[in-house]
Amino acid sequence: MTSITAELQKNFQVDITNGTHVWRADEPLDVGGDNSGPNPYELLLGALAACTTITLALYAKRKNIDLQSVSAEYSFDRVHADDCEQCDESHHGMVGQVTSQIFIDGAFDEATRKRLQDIAIRCPVHQTLASGLVFAETVFAG
Repeated sequence: MTSITAELQKNFQVDITNGTHVWRADEPLDVGGDNSGPNPYELLLGALAACTTITLALYAKRKNIDLQSVSAEYSFDRVHADDCEQCDESHHGMVGQVTSQIFIDGAFDEATRKRLQDIAIRCPVHQTLASGLVFAETVFAG
């Protein structure tokens, strides 16, 4: 099980820890934050990008594929379901849309290139986000 703790510091600064590492989230200046760290959506996209690149690197290492470099760019936006090519009739109103560009470079044939393209969208974080989440939430208010 993966677990983190987040604690609000001054203004909108939030210190996050997994017990070993500490990192910070914040909001930009234009919404009242101090811009001392990425905002929550940037952290989410960063987790997705890290998972994608690590998944590709692990696969390439396991299969002895000459992977020279891999990078991923992700962006998040809210779009109307009518303007979303991936949306179906179950989507209504505004929906969150993640757009990605994944760059893979190395000495490999076309079959390997296609396989790496398939692997790129199979990272565990992508799979979790794509399949949806179930929340078991408890909120304590003193």
